Amino acid sequence: MTRIRIAIDGLSASGKSTLAQGLAKALNYLYIDSGAMYRAVALFALREKLVDREGRLDEAGLVASLDRVFLTFRFNPASGRGEICLNGRNVEKEIRTHEVSRCVSLIAKVGAVRDKLVKSQQQMAAAGGVVMDGRDIGTVVLPDAEVKFFMTASAEARAGRRYAELLRRGRTVSLEDVRANLAERDHIDSTREQGPLKQAEDAVVIDNSDLSIEQQFEHMMSLVQERLNG
Repeated sequence: MTRIRIAIDGLSASGKSTLAQGLAKALNYLYIDSGAMYRAVALFALREKLVDREGRLDEAGLVASLDRVFLTFRFNPASGRGEICLNGRNVEKEIRTHEVSRCVSLIAKVGAVRDKLVKSQQQMAAAGGVVMDGRDIGTVVLPDAEVKFFMTASAEARAGRRYAELLRRGRTVSLEDVRANLAERDHIDSTREQGPLKQAEDAVVIDNSDLSIEQQFEHMMSLVQERLNG
């Protein structure tokens, strides 16, 4: 049976990861969270004090340190999916903090970081049978993916989702801070020179501002099945 590559791109908090995980589980495919990889590098930069209190990045220092960054995904039976490990240690929880969210787009702008992670992501997807989500999967990482989706939603819907997610994780943050962070990330991601957030011409656009997870999943799965059935 053919095992295809599914690329899911979109804005922050647009529901990419939830749908990608659902599709991967239903198809028994590998789920690759490319955003978690950039977040792990951001966590590394914070730990190495390469980002100061004003949010300025020591880019040269980060580039010089990249050979000390080793990323892998390890399956967690409790969550039922692969979770990101930085230098052999599971950091899935640490990368979801507001502090990491504030600087991850700065990290993702660095060409050497993108080169390193894109190469790794392409190697992971080479054999097919993967669902990968991010911001440049359908345009840069897997431009020849058999199925591509682009997820979007209103700014208010996305801010509300991310705010609720952080509260569930016990984080103390204001809705206004979350809204501002998303707006900043959207701007940085869409205007960076290398691998900007951009809809692939052959991607199916899904605006899920008013759609339930179940509605989105059914629609996306039907399109995937059409492709698998030739």
